[in-house]
Amino acid sequence: MKKIIAIVGMAGAGKTEAANFFKEKGMKVLRFGSVIDEGLKAEGLSWSPENNAFYREKIRKELGMEAVAIKMMPKIEEALEMGEIITLDGLYSWEEYLYLKNRLSNLFLLCIYAAPSVRYTRLAERKERTWSQKEARQRDISEIEKTNKGGPIALADYLIKNETTKGDLYKELERFMEIVDND
Repeated sequence: MKKIIAIVGMAGAGKTEAANFFKEKGMKVLRFGSVIDEGLKAEGLSWSPENNAFYREKIRKELGMEAVAIKMMPKIEEALEMGEIITLDGLYSWEEYLYLKNRLSNLFLLCIYAAPSVRYTRLAERKERTWSQKEARQRDISEIEKTNKGGPIALADYLIKNETTKGDLYKELERFMEIVDND
C-alpha cells in the first residue's frame, strides 16, 4: 500500500517547496490552504492575514478543529479512487491528524523545519501570502495556541531541516523518498 504523505511545519518552513518537489515526481498534491482560499473567495473576501485568520477560526467553530481535513476529505477520496499517490500540503491541527489517521491507515507525517528567523525572512519576501515579521510571529503563536499545530509536528515520522538552499532541501527529500519507498 502506498503511503499518503502529509507535510507539517510552521509557516515559511518550506512545506510548499516540498510539495512542489513531490508534484515534480508525479504525485498528486492537495494543499490544505486551498480550503481557506476557496472559503475566502466564497465569502467575497480578499486574502489578508486578518481574513485568513477570520475564516480559519470560522470553519473551526462550525466543524471543529478538524474542519480543514473534513473539507479536504472528498478531494483525498477522489484522488485515491483515481489511484494517485497523494501528498497533503499543510496539515495543521492535532484533530486534523486524528481525523485523517482514523480514515487513512497509510498516513505518513513529514515535518519540514526551519528556525523562526529563517521562516520570518522567507514570509516577508514571498510574492503571495506575504507576512511581516510581527504578523508571522502572531500567526505562530495563534497556530500553537488555537489550532493545536504542535502535535503533528512533534509526532512526525520524519523531519527535514530546511534552512539553506532549495537544492539541499530536494536532496533531503530524495533521501526521504528512499526511506518511504522501502518502508
